[in-house]
Amino acid sequence: MALAEQLIREIDERRDDLVVLTQELLRIPTLNPPGENYREICDYLARRLKKSGFEIDLVRAFGTPGDSDKYPRWNVIARRDGKRSGECVHFNSHIDVVDVGHGWSKDPFGGELEDGKIYGRGACDMKGGLAASIIAVEAFLATLPDFSGAIEVSGTADEESGGYGGVAYLAEKGFFDPERVQHVIIPEPLNKDRICLGHRGVWWAEVETYGEIAHGSMPFLGDCAVRHMGAVLDEMENSLFPALAEKRTEMPVVPEGARQSTLNINSIHGGQAEGDDDFTGLPSPCVPDSCRMIVDRRFLLEENIDEVQAEFLQVLKDVENKRASFRYDVRELHRVLPTMTDKEAPVVRTVARAIEETLGKEAEYVVSPGTYDQKHIDRIGKLKNCIAYGPGILDLAHKPDEYVGVEDMLDSAKVMGRSLIELLAQP
Repeated sequence: MALAEQLIREIDERRDDLVVLTQELLRIPTLNPPGENYREICDYLARRLKKSGFEIDLVRAFGTPGDSDKYPRWNVIARRDGKRSGECVHFNSHIDVVDVGHGWSKDPFGGELEDGKIYGRGACDMKGGLAASIIAVEAFLATLPDFSGAIEVSGTADEESGGYGGVAYLAEKGFFDPERVQHVIIPEPLNKDRICLGHRGVWWAEVETYGEIAHGSMPFLGDCAVRHMGAVLDEMENSLFPALAEKRTEMPVVPEGARQSTLNINSIHGGQAEGDDDFTGLPSPCVPDSCRMIVDRRFLLEENIDEVQAEFLQVLKDVENKRASFRYDVRELHRVLPTMTDKEAPVVRTVARAIEETLGKEAEYVVSPGTYDQKHIDRIGKLKNCIAYGPGILDLAHKPDEYVGVEDMLDSAKVMGRSLIELLAQP
């Protein structure tokens, strides 16, 4: 108990440092796309962690989606080995943030502190979690410099666009090999009293329907690809969406609406490309000979990916049987299988105890409606002992006036620190 009390004091004394660290991270605009300032934030983290005795690896994910000389995909991995052999605990946070969007009343990259909240793009998702994990690690090292095993902290690229230039690349290079790392905590914003065990699966596809171009005043001489796509949408409304609503999961997905299978229509475009912003003329009168739609299907642990794909293809076949001259193509864009760590896994039980000791309540177990980098640690790294746990309210992610609460970060840091004591304090 004395060790935990000392750790808590160390974290509380670092309150101001936690605020400044979070603000400085927010003031580096790591927008993705296109992938700005990745090296700058990696260098910042490297300087910070090197002062605490960490060995630093800077890894560029050459050849991954989005990587270029203008926008290189940089990652930082910091490791500190203890005095004795033991297991390794790894805190992984993504460094990229999404587009700012409209509707802000604060400077998106100002890191403004107001009423105990720090505002900025990425405050919640997930630079607040990154800062909390660093404070937890530094407080633990001050409390117990003679620890067993190893600690790693990473800042990785491109989670917001699939993680292929970040955790996926590092997993392929062996950084998440179970022989190297035994416990992974990803400080995503799932609320400080929740442990996120995993996420649903995803299947993205692009559908294109074809027609024949003709003069818009004589559409009967052509074949409208947009009308064909309209028939696809109608069939989805009548058959697919009702079927998805009947599929339910035992996974503790939050919010409640995500405990069923879902499908989102990301975009539809038919006919001529839209003109540039400075073009003020009218489009030419043509029957569209092409229409494209991108769909985002989220599926459950109980579903098979082949069945998910076949179910959507059946919609297109049903339309084909009803419509003359219906022609189409389907292209898969992205697939991720669902993942869920067992509630009895060591990292789950450890963090659950730390939540109860810190917050005085039992941990809630949840599953994310969307995917995050656990997918790569699981499928590529073959490391199952992985969870998401961190400060912040998930509903604030990607919203205007995104913020993270200072008290939430402090409490989460205490949970992370207590977890390190349990996992690494024993000889």
